[in-house]
Amino acid sequence: MSTNVTDKPLPRVTPKTRPFWDALKAHRIDIQRCEDCHAWVFFPRLHCPKCFSKNLTWTTVSGDGELLTYTLSRVPTLPELADEVPQMLAVVKLDEGVHVNTTLVRLAENQIRVGMRVKPVFDDIAPDVTLLRYTAA
Repeated sequence: MSTNVTDKPLPRVTPKTRPFWDALKAHRIDIQRCEDCHAWVFFPRLHCPKCFSKNLTWTTVSGDGELLTYTLSRVPTLPELADEVPQMLAVVKLDEGVHVNTTLVRLAENQIRVGMRVKPVFDDIAPDVTLLRYTAA
């Protein structure tokens, strides 16, 4: 990753997670799928958590899903995130079944509903870093 041009903390990319972060930079969502049992796998891993196969491939998905839960944090989770208060922290269940921890954007507090359909938003926060956020579908 290049020099941090934001004062916000950036994800630490590892060889195992690089395909995920590279896909986000290209404004697409790639998650792993087990070629043996066909389970979707997220967060990135070296083996399938269902059958323990190491035969995982990266597959592009729409990223569409359902809001499972959320919380509004009125106190920043880090000082560098004070400009994002209230933080709308959420868990989204992708249509493929995996859960993604994220942040909701482009929504007023009174628009947020558990069970609502959501779609991805690609947030280019630095030249080499894109974060996956969500908004109403």
